[in-house]
Amino acid sequence: MQEAVSDNRPTGSAVRRGLMRKCPACGAGPMFDGYLKVRDECGHCHEALHHQRADDGPAYLTILLVSHLGAPLLLFVFLKWQPTALSMLIGFSLGAIVLCLALLPLIKGGMIGMQWARRMHGFGIEPAGPNAA
Repeated sequence: MQEAVSDNRPTGSAVRRGLMRKCPACGAGPMFDGYLKVRDECGHCHEALHHQRADDGPAYLTILLVSHLGAPLLLFVFLKWQPTALSMLIGFSLGAIVLCLALLPLIKGGMIGMQWARRMHGFGIEPAGPNAA
């Protein structure tokens, strides 16, 4: 049976590297192979990235963040300038879509960085070598 290594990895730098869409281990290789597809391993340090289990978490956090930024802004714009309902609908819909598309890969990268640093979902299991019993 394989055991997880107990030494800690730097959580802050791993999350920052993930937010920059870089490998959480080295910070040099790209984490994504496209918009949201995570590479199986880092092209620079060969750290396995296929263990990640971000699933729906980044989407939920993105929607939560965009809605919490958009709601007060919507109220402020309405009270300050009183634009028409159609112009607010179009403007804030486009703004929310653009902001969601911009933040989603960043938040997913940060979440994968957190998983790597905390050795979650198989990131902490060292591969069995030829001498493993």
